Amino acid sequence: MKNIPSISESELEIMKLLWKTSPLSANEITSLLGDKVSWSNQTIKTFINRLLNKQAIRFEKSGRSYLYYPLISYNEYVKKENKFFLEKVYDGALGMLFSKFLEEEKLSDKEIQNLQKILEQKKKE
Repeated sequence: MKNIPSISESELEIMKLLWKTSPLSANEITSLLGDKVSWSNQTIKTFINRLLNKQAIRFEKSGRSYLYYPLISYNEYVKKENKFFLEKVYDGALGMLFSKFLEEEKLSDKEIQNLQKILEQKKKE
């Protein structure tokens, strides 16, 4: 797995936009985040710069503006975060995570069938 940087909750809001639609300019990011957060333009640019420094995003110059792209995929990020959560909360015990989840959550028949298919596939691997 490539090195996935640590991304703060605030930076994650920008990443979510870029995963959904990219490239985006700083003005587009500011506009899209405007309804969701009350950050100033400068704050958003600070978060963009942090993501650039962490090599989570890249940019290309387009005329007088910069267009931003993610350098890590959503799936890579989720995989890293899941692993971090599993280690932090369950000491890496995947079985315990699933046991707790399954004990406490109500699942539909379809969800149960999907889980059974996944487990059967894992058994074959």
